[in-house]
Amino acid sequence: MFAEVVDALRAEARATNERRLLVFTGEPSSTRERAAEALDAAAIEMTDTTLIGPENALRCEHLSVAQSGDLLGRTRDAVVLDLHDECRPNAIGRAVGAVDGGGLLVLLTPPLDEWPVRRDEFDETLAVPPSSLGDVSGNFRTRLVETLRAHPGIAIVDADDGTVERDGLTYPAPRCRSPNDDLAPPADADFSDDIYDACLTADQVSAVRAFEDLRTDGRALVVEADRGRGKSSAAGLAAAALALDGRHVLVTAPQYRNAAEAFARARERLDDAGETADHTDESREIRTDTGRIRFRRAAEATDLPGDPDVVVVDEAAALPVRVLESFLDAPAVAFATTIHGYEGAGRGFSVRFRDRLEESDHEMTERTLEEPIRYAGGDPVEVWAFRTLLLDARPAVEQVVETATPDAVEYTRLSADSLLADEHLLGEVFGLLVLAHYRTEPDDLARLLDAPNVAVRALTHEGNIISVVLLAREGGLSAETRAGMYDGGRIRGNMLPDVLTTQLRDESAGAPEGLRVLRIATHHAVRSRGFGSRLLADVREEFGADLDWLGVGYGATPALLSFWARNGYTPVHLSTTRNDTSGEYSALMVDPTSDAGRDLVDRHADQFLDRIGGVLADPLSDADSDVVRATLSAVDREIDPELADWEWRHVASAAFGPGLFDMAPDAYRRLAVTYFASGRIDSLSDRRERLLVLKALQGRPWDEVAEGLGYHSTAQCMRALGDALEPLVDAFGSEAAIREADRYR
Repeated sequence: MFAEVVDALRAEARATNERRLLVFTGEPSSTRERAAEALDAAAIEMTDTTLIGPENALRCEHLSVAQSGDLLGRTRDAVVLDLHDECRPNAIGRAVGAVDGGGLLVLLTPPLDEWPVRRDEFDETLAVPPSSLGDVSGNFRTRLVETLRAHPGIAIVDADDGTVERDGLTYPAPRCRSPNDDLAPPADADFSDDIYDACLTADQVSAVRAFEDLRTDGRALVVEADRGRGKSSAAGLAAAALALDGRHVLVTAPQYRNAAEAFARARERLDDAGETADHTDESREIRTDTGRIRFRRAAEATDLPGDPDVVVVDEAAALPVRVLESFLDAPAVAFATTIHGYEGAGRGFSVRFRDRLEESDHEMTERTLEEPIRYAGGDPVEVWAFRTLLLDARPAVEQVVETATPDAVEYTRLSADSLLADEHLLGEVFGLLVLAHYRTEPDDLARLLDAPNVAVRALTHEGNIISVVLLAREGGLSAETRAGMYDGGRIRGNMLPDVLTTQLRDESAGAPEGLRVLRIATHHAVRSRGFGSRLLADVREEFGADLDWLGVGYGATPALLSFWARNGYTPVHLSTTRNDTSGEYSALMVDPTSDAGRDLVDRHADQFLDRIGGVLADPLSDADSDVVRATLSAVDREIDPELADWEWRHVASAAFGPGLFDMAPDAYRRLAVTYFASGRIDSLSDRRERLLVLKALQGRPWDEVAEGLGYHSTAQCMRALGDALEPLVDAFGSEAAIREADRYR
């Protein structure tokens, strides 16, 4: 019986160029056997199939759940996702995105009625100590089961006895589809007809035509699309045309796999044109007689290596604003981005970066690709995935929130049960997080609904979400657990205690209990009006009496450092390696709420100031000077540089007389830290503060500092440093320093 259902399901999928979803429930062995039989009944070759799961139960390509990201940018006739051991939302999204039109997505699951109460390996990642696995709820899977039973195009079969719960057939009406070969190159196109002949939709033709403008300096292009619309293919075709035109094209993305489709299409076009001189996957570079295309990861491409003529940024929504801004230094640039991505991209790009782009010197053009290429529009599996994973979740419309004020909103506690019961409310919360944060992904939806250590709070205006914060409980760890951490053991979900214990060697750091801010987001229509600060104040009022600290970790920028400092958070650490995705150094900041919390902050803030000079001179020597200024100023502590008299004489003579900086650099470093942290004197100009960071703290070469700050010569830069040191000597100097200074006044 079930074989007939599979045959009909596959036939319907092929007739409509849509996908269908087939669910086998029951014992693991039964579901795996049925999957093999189903693929045979559907006449799908194993060479065109991928199995994602814990073991290779089929004679096809096999990926573990952790390797599911390898499917991004690829298409398969069938993907079998074994969810018995691990129901990871990210893997579901990636599997959906890889199935081609006419193909099948096959899910292997426990019995649906039992599934929500079972616990698996993904649940273990949510069981953050001191919580246990039994504290994890099954809300995400409850919702998943409901959508599987409700959406069209989904067949459900009991693999143990072959009973068909749903046949999944939609009995669609015949469709009229325009053949792709009716597409014609634009009459005024400059790229060759061969480039446009490779386009599969009118949307792609329009996007490639817009890339022609990038042959002129000062142009920028934004291409947005949902997954499967041919955005990357259009970028690859255009890159090939630009290279044939003699341009050097730099393609960049968070990882190479994000741009692999663009490179594949570029190679095809250049091969067909007989123009490629050299290209290998290893080099990630394609050369023609006159032009070239090469790839660099975004974190390595911000300085525009090789001085490209055109930069193409793929998956731009997955990159932070600071990284995106760096590409505006290119003569021409295109940003291609997924609107509703299976791996965490969202419309945050539009809100966070669009204003910066419009304010730049580039003339901007926009294109949106709406027509699917790999399957028909209205594909029921895409509709199901969008709802189940909230890929199309949106915050409230601007009109209903723009009149809100911080004094008139309501502080609201949002439990997982209340979010599960209200689809509209859940969509507004998750939509706001997707819009504001490049890292929000389907796994975060399960974390929000099921993790025992996560709390959700919001500010609401007439029932709509204005601002939302996700909070994770950390610390409160036993002495045994803390000792294990200190000796190198890793503890899930306790990021701030883990760093303070393992990296900063404080075994007692995990004893105080706190809440770390995982995400905080405010509706874009009312940003910079004080809602974030109001929400943090309400969180502190609710939890402060029961906890020792509130904390946060994030990619450090001057604006964010200033925001968190204004809200009472003190820096205790600045990471010494850049985040692979954001390209930024991360700041850890803590707001104490008890005596134990204050003791934690005091000792780590003091240690931070003691060690930061040496760190800035070595691993953080390339940190942005404004980030360093903002971090040190946010510490805001009365300290003394503790210089010996001989050191003061060196500093004072360099400031007022003939002394040389290079004779005692550590003394200048400690004095600069004191200046920034203490706030005891009127601030120097921005330029002089940057000079203190670049030379006194980071020890960069004189010529590099002079050029970076716009001094005419190194001699002028040296004199400027002396001028910057004068008020510091007067404010902090010992009697020996003042005596030395008075000799030259």
